[in-house]
Formats: sequence, structure tokens, C-alpha cells
Amino acid sequence: MAEFFFDYGLFALKLLTIVISIIAIVLVSVVAAMRTRKSHKGHIEVTKINDEIEQLRDTLNATVIDADSFKLQIKQRAKDKKAERKANFKALKKSAKKGTGEGSDRNRKSRVFVLDFKGDMKASAVSSLRREITAVLSLAEKSDEVLVRLESGGGMVHAYGLGSSQLQRVKDRGITLTICVDKIAASGGYMMACVASKLLAAPFAIIGSIGVVAQFPNFHRLLQKNEIDFELLTAGEYKRTLTIFGENTEKGREKFIEDIEEIHVLFKELVTQHRPQIKIEEVATGEIWFGQRALDKALIDELLTSDEYIVNACEESDVFEVKYKVKKSLPEKLAFALQSAIDGTLLKWWDRGTKNQFYS
Repeated sequence: MAEFFFDYGLFALKLLTIVISIIAIVLVSVVAAMRTRKSHKGHIEVTKINDEIEQLRDTLNATVIDADSFKLQIKQRAKDKKAERKANFKALKKSAKKGTGEGSDRNRKSRVFVLDFKGDMKASAVSSLRREITAVLSLAEKSDEVLVRLESGGGMVHAYGLGSSQLQRVKDRGITLTICVDKIAASGGYMMACVASKLLAAPFAIIGSIGVVAQFPNFHRLLQKNEIDFELLTAGEYKRTLTIFGENTEKGREKFIEDIEEIHVLFKELVTQHRPQIKIEEVATGEIWFGQRALDKALIDELLTSDEYIVNACEESDVFEVKYKVKKSLPEKLAFALQSAIDGTLLKWWDRGTKNQFYS
């Protein structure tokens, strides 16, 4: 019996050693990842969409047409590209001899830079968007275009206000800003979308919700019932108007509503500034409209999906997808996954409660 307990204790110690070793390795990895992030927060990735579409076409062609015809197509395309590069190189040499840089600008195609914005309650994607815009503006010229594929049901006013300001930077440089909405641009999402020089949406995309909402529970009566005191100390009459645990007053409610109304006024002014053709009092009711109805209300300019717009753009321009990538540590990934799950649940219940989610 003593030998059994000895062996069991030895096994337990070995198991404990293994567990401690694993925890130590994880902690070291986390610290290393955090140090790496501090020294290198992220990087820009660029993909030429023209090449992606060409690869898709080649994959299909390789199966659909006979092998000899496909080989001839590939050879002819390579020949055409070689001739184009040769002509461009000659133009560059000629402009270099003249001492001007006009040759490269005259011969190159216009460029379209594609950015993605998928918003949550806190508009977290603005962090990457601002860097992507900075990168693009360091290179883009007035003949180029920035296309943003935007998807958001809204969230915090100040966060989406910053997103709107980031998009405004593109227009301030005299560069065309096109925004495509394939699914939804409502509330804060539309606050950003309305900045566009040209606003496109899919036929059943959800557009609008030009309004402001705030809601939260109040546990004051529950605390009173259980004889729990709550104290809130402030300096300034309106430092807190409504609270979750304190007793809310009619005066506080009136002030809170006044603040919401002021935000709504600012929202309407922003929309009117960028889309003066809108009859703002008709659309600033908090309602949403699907693509065709949004077009009738002048909330958008055209019914078109981002895919169709990009494919058409590839025929005349060089189209580049630009993404700012951040390497997240394990704790950050877990926290982000949890936050996304919570945000998704909140938005889902909010959409159901306000009847903004529809099913076919």
C-alpha cells in the first residue's frame, strides 16, 4: 500500500511539473508576442485584384476550352504584356532624357484602391482604416480613386464620427471616394457612408436609420427592495443625468433627451452637408430603407454591388486591395473573439427589437 501511494505521489509530481512547464511556455510566448507587437504593430498588405480576376478566368478557361487554344491565349497575353512594358520603358527613358517625370504618369493607368470597413459597436475597424488611408494618400493622385466596401449597423457616435472624418481626408485631397454597401449601412454606418463622392448599394442593402438611441436598465428599485444604498458623487449639475443604479429624476431625463436631440441635429447636418439633394426631414426619422427605396429617397446614387463595380473598374484601371494587418497575441485574439460575440449578440437582439432584421 505504501508503495502505491509513493508511485501515485511521484506520478502527481510529474503531472504537476508538466502542467507548470506548459503554463510557463504559454506565458513566455504571450510576453514575447506582446514585445513583438510593441516593436512592430502591423503592416500593409497589397493585392492586385486585376491579377486575381485573371487567375480565376484562366482556371475556368483551362477546363472550358481545349488545351491548345488555352496555350495560345497565354502566349499571346504574355506577348502583349511584354510589348506594353517595352513601350512604357521607352517612354520613361525619353522623359528621363528631357528631365521630366511626365512619361510615367502619362502612360500609367488610373488606380483604384479598395479598402474594407466592417463595423462593430465601437467601430474598432477605424484603427486599421486610418492607417490604410494614410498609406493610400501617400501615393494616390487626383486621377486615382478610393473604393470603400462598408458594412455596419452602427454603434457609438464618437467612434463612427471619427470614421467619417477619416473618409473625409480622401475627399479633402481631391480624390474620388466611392463607397459600396452590399449589406447594411445604418445609423453610424450611414454617418460614414454619406461622406462618399459616389454612394452605391446592392438592391436589398439596408440604408438609413438617421437617428440616435440610448437605452440602459435602472436597478434603483431592486437596490431599495434589498436595502442596498447607492451613492453617486458629482461636481457639475449635469455631470450625470441618468444612471444605472441611482434614482433618476425628471430633470435628468429632460437633459438626457436634450443631449440626444443635439446629437441628432449634428447627424442631420452632416448628412445634409454631403448629400444636399436629400429632403432631410423625410429621412431623418430613424427609419431604414432597402436599396431601391433608398435610391428613391436620394440616400444613395446607384444600385450596384461592389463585385460588379470592381470587375468593371478592372477593365480600365489597376485595382489594388489594401489591408492593414495587425498580428494579435493569444490573449488579444481571445478578447477580440469574446467582444465580437457579445457585440454580435447585442446587435442581433437590437435588430429584432427594432424590427430592423428581415428574413425571406
